[in-house]
Amino acid sequence: MRLNRFSNVFLLVLFLVVGSGLMAQSTISGTVKDNAGMALPGVNVILESMSKGSVTDFDGNYTITDVADGSYTILVSYVGFKTEKRAITISGEDVVSNFDLQTDAQSLDQVIVTGVANPRSRIESSVSVTSLKPEVVQQSAPRSTAEIFRTIPGIRSESSGGEGNANIAVRGVPISSGGSKYVQLQEDGLPVLLYGDISFGTADIFTRFDSNVARIEAIRGGSASTLSSNSPGGIINIISKTGKQEGGSVGTTLGLDYSSFRTDFDYGGKIGDGLYMHMGGFYRVGEGVRPADFTANNGGQFKFNITKEFEKGYVRLSAKYLNDRAIAYLPGPVAVTGTNANPEFSDLANFDATRGTLHTPFLEQNVGFGPNGDLRRSKISDGMNPVSTSVGLEASFDLGNDFKIKTNGRFSMNKGRFVSPFPAQVATAGALLGDDFAAANNWSSFQYANGDGAVANDAVLARIHLFDTELNNFNNFMNDIKLTKKLNNLNVTLGFFKSMQNISMSWLWNSYLQEVSDDNARLVNIADAAGNSLSENGLYAYGTPFWGNLHRNYDTRYNVSAPYVNLGFEASEKLNFDASLRVDLGRVDGTFTGGTSRQFDVNNDGIISVPEQNVFAVDNANATTVNYDYDYVSYSVGANLLLTDRQAVFGRYSRGASAKADRILFSGLNYLDGDAINGLDFINQAELGYKNNFEKGALYVTAFYAKTIEEGGFEATSQTIIENDYRSLGLEIEGSYSFEDFSLRGALTYTNAKIDSGDNEGNKPRRQPDFIFNVIPTYDFGAAKQNSVGLSFVGQTKAYAQDSNELILPGFVMVNSFVKVGITESLSANISANNIFDSLGITEAEEGSIIEGQTNFVRARALSGRSLSLSLNYSF
Repeated sequence: MRLNRFSNVFLLVLFLVVGSGLMAQSTISGTVKDNAGMALPGVNVILESMSKGSVTDFDGNYTITDVADGSYTILVSYVGFKTEKRAITISGEDVVSNFDLQTDAQSLDQVIVTGVANPRSRIESSVSVTSLKPEVVQQSAPRSTAEIFRTIPGIRSESSGGEGNANIAVRGVPISSGGSKYVQLQEDGLPVLLYGDISFGTADIFTRFDSNVARIEAIRGGSASTLSSNSPGGIINIISKTGKQEGGSVGTTLGLDYSSFRTDFDYGGKIGDGLYMHMGGFYRVGEGVRPADFTANNGGQFKFNITKEFEKGYVRLSAKYLNDRAIAYLPGPVAVTGTNANPEFSDLANFDATRGTLHTPFLEQNVGFGPNGDLRRSKISDGMNPVSTSVGLEASFDLGNDFKIKTNGRFSMNKGRFVSPFPAQVATAGALLGDDFAAANNWSSFQYANGDGAVANDAVLARIHLFDTELNNFNNFMNDIKLTKKLNNLNVTLGFFKSMQNISMSWLWNSYLQEVSDDNARLVNIADAAGNSLSENGLYAYGTPFWGNLHRNYDTRYNVSAPYVNLGFEASEKLNFDASLRVDLGRVDGTFTGGTSRQFDVNNDGIISVPEQNVFAVDNANATTVNYDYDYVSYSVGANLLLTDRQAVFGRYSRGASAKADRILFSGLNYLDGDAINGLDFINQAELGYKNNFEKGALYVTAFYAKTIEEGGFEATSQTIIENDYRSLGLEIEGSYSFEDFSLRGALTYTNAKIDSGDNEGNKPRRQPDFIFNVIPTYDFGAAKQNSVGLSFVGQTKAYAQDSNELILPGFVMVNSFVKVGITESLSANISANNIFDSLGITEAEEGSIIEGQTNFVRARALSGRSLSLSLNYSF
């Protein structure tokens, strides 16, 4: 009896204990979004020190069930975002805990797809690579795509040309011909153009940063030599959103102290089972940050992609339409006094170097013969006018038996125009009348074309060569296909890249004379000693006789086939090796021609004026045949060693090349013999790097060496063939640190570069500073950290204007800032200020020296002055 009572009591107590335990089981749920309010699928949400957890669904929702009462720490982690921890207490009730993850610009877990045969995490890659998400890009308040590149370590981006036409170099590799000769710009893993330094058709002109961009990846050196053509210095890859993360945004930006209005939008999301899409673009109109006194920026872009996922792969179709007009800023006049070693750069009396442009509403059109011999008229307001229609197809599948295949192809129809005034000479009116050119052409006096009377001898004038260039046909086809097989610890990738690139361009330049002024500059007419007019409304030549006339046209095609192989070997869990080999086989055909002149009544007034006595046109009857082959071999070998889960060291040696395109169609070579063409420039590179992600930051240090063997190319503005070899040694440091609501990131690159051959042997390459740097501190505040404020300091030390190493270009620091205010959860306002202190930063100068003891007029490109803009953005 007593045993039965004891058993009943025991069972009752056991029931109460177990029952209370069962009743204490609760649920933790919530959503995970990024700092822009976009849902994040696939995020790991776990209870620290337990095996219990969840993964967010497509809408960012998670649920952890059957959690007993107690205190826990929730750990939320996702590739590319900072891991977040939060303490919670469960006491018999369900808990809702939402998270807004912050972008981790330095995440070593982020998967890298640029310049590697197979995607892998940053810490496992034996390359120097930087990944920038839009949130990080906005911290430096860039006004153009090229200004974004200034914050990438090792990259020297001379972003003084406006929306395009930037000079981009890497790690002391020279800027010898303009554009991005050794650095390839890509969109979604394929080159924008096959060659980065095409005259007046550089790849950045056909590229726009907008809200379609998911991130930018930039690889310096490394396997860039073998994973793409003409990219031995590096690859900058602009990667689009795909819509796998549902959401979108609408934003409007307007200039507060300059004329500009721009609207951006994007949206993406799931539209069916395994089917999702993304679309977006922008349109803008305005004058630009330098007053041109006419509408100088007008156009936009639209992009779209749709992806279908299958059990073992996906297919993605993409499209892009770009039709944009953006003003092109070429060198302007700057006053320079002092000495070559210690010059003082300043504004001219009527021209502000940071705000002025030689564009004027009095020069709105250019008339002359077109490439086919017919009269044509162009508008100076067209500026840089890329028109691009592209269709792409990307597919990737697991074939089974450890075989994978991926193909990425795109066809682009590209054309456009480049029109902008270039100052071939800047001098006083008296000096112009006294030079040999004036004497040979009977110049005796100057009059303002608008009837304001005679031009004073001390007035500063500019001889304008109007760069009026038709980009007739830049169509291209790109396709990269690769097959990968995994054999135990060895990955073997066989690839084949195919490209067809057309380059059809016409130089249809005329010559004008105008005053130097940044406020409605007047055109200037010329008369001889008898008072006879030698010009018409400022135009004194249908051509460019001061440069020996450069009317020309070329229609060339570049057919490139490039097989490659990559081997990746996992020696252990911590050590991996990779080696790659690529053979580029190029076939070039087409024609190019110079100009010829004849008498023609251009304005159809029945009178042959002096300029109309020699009207230059393309000499289509005497074309030069181009028909040659080229080939080169590239290779790269690298190793990566994990010291810990968050630390690694890597080393790499590589050799690659960049082939020339139109830059050699000047010098009278044998264009039927590939061996006689100076068509290839080589770079040998070595690098040794260290990567470390610690608790509150990250540090990356890379030592590099580069040897450039350059066979020269033609430079139109100096009328010279650039032919030098170069070497550079340096150190690249990139880092970030954050504590509580404050974060700091930055980069410093030291480069010791020398010219190794020619008349300038032992000198520094032109425009190459010892140090380039950026420092970007930001602070988040508000109840939900919805507000932020930041600064960016971007600069460089002094450099030489030309390879002769006489005139020094002073160092500079550009200070930018932004303030972001979260008005609601989805609506934010952002005020950006660029070049707050209106600093004068000279990126290039045509003159290599000055005459000491006097005021010199130097033609230089300066970074634009202070500008303010306001953005409103709504995310949904």
